[in-house]
Amino acid sequence: MELRALSFDDIEAMWTINEQGLPGTGQVSRQELRDLLTLSILPIGAFQEKEMLGFVICLPPRTTYGSLNYAWFNERFDSFIYVDRIAVSETHRNKGVGTMLYERVVAYSHENNIPIAAEVNVEPPNPGSMRFHHRFGFEEVGTLQHKQKSVTMLLRKRTL
Repeated sequence: MELRALSFDDIEAMWTINEQGLPGTGQVSRQELRDLLTLSILPIGAFQEKEMLGFVICLPPRTTYGSLNYAWFNERFDSFIYVDRIAVSETHRNKGVGTMLYERVVAYSHENNIPIAAEVNVEPPNPGSMRFHHRFGFEEVGTLQHKQKSVTMLLRKRTL
């Protein structure tokens, strides 16, 4: 398995994997994925041969991204890397793909001395993602209620 930067050529595979992760990943169109890649400071895919196994898209603060969750972090923190989405294909879950992707995000956090911001659905619940984030040292720093869902806001400090 190798990690490499994502490109526009990867959008179809990203969209398919993102759809497999619903509702936890949040539904987006192919154009929205393209827009996220344009804004991303750390767009990484995990590949085996040419097959994408999973991906992570991270944003710096203060972009034009319109997410309410992202805005919540921008209102409270000056410096961070925001994990907009991490998704692993159904056939490659629980095989270390997500861990490998997050290890790269953590390395970026250390290299740049910035915390990592993320959120996980509380309603509808996503207990697997909560366990995953707690294993990586994320702490709950707030809750944001949307119309039909609620998310726990998480932060992993620069060092543990």
